[in-house]
Amino acid sequence: MLAKRIIPCLDVKEGRVVKGVQFVDLKDAGDPVEFAGFYNKEGADELVFLDITASYEQRETMIEVARRTAKEVFIPFTVGGGIGAIEQIRNILHAGADKISLNTAAVENPELIREGARIFGSQCIVVAIDARWNEQIQDWEVYTHGGRKGTGISALAWAARVESLGAGEILLTSMDADGGQAGYDIPLTRAVCEKVSIPVIASGGAGKMEDFARVLTEGKADAALAASVFHYRHFSIREVKEFLREQGVEVRL
Repeated sequence: MLAKRIIPCLDVKEGRVVKGVQFVDLKDAGDPVEFAGFYNKEGADELVFLDITASYEQRETMIEVARRTAKEVFIPFTVGGGIGAIEQIRNILHAGADKISLNTAAVENPELIREGARIFGSQCIVVAIDARWNEQIQDWEVYTHGGRKGTGISALAWAARVESLGAGEILLTSMDADGGQAGYDIPLTRAVCEKVSIPVIASGGAGKMEDFARVLTEGKADAALAASVFHYRHFSIREVKEFLREQGVEVRL
């Protein structure tokens, strides 16, 4: 059985970790590379950087973040946010990122997934899916533009399609659960995991250590991503992993 992964997420704005996130034992809590180094020592399996400004002007900043992180950190990391062209993918990967994450651009131009996988390999292409339950269609609906625009597309159908186009992994965020710290969306995560054969990273809703255990077992996720519970030091990555091991979940300590 493959070990389950625990992945911290860092929101980056203009080359700095977003304000309001505070941290113990770091001199500069605004530096994403210091955060990355801290999580690397804490035992994170991977890292995700999301450029929340995602404008063309900021792309060079994220390339520099990737370049600096690659020199300091030896775990895989993904960069996402505003990537919409092959040249942007190439530049981020050449800077040292292991994977890139596509979201809005993938929905608007699905061929970008196929082309990216063909050129760089499926293992480099993560498709982020932001989904919310839609009562009218009785299904989870895909949202784009940072969760602001509904597409009418079924999240389950889209997950199956991105796999067929060559995506190597799905980063699945439940908009219903996100930020609530009341637990991951188990029904959504399980439904997507049962629909595809590629790894699924669950995101949105982590509040306590039991939430990680549930999404990795009942939800069938391959990895669990979280932000605030780690940033605000509710518990450490090592504590989560030790708890998971006690629950019989295979993790790398």
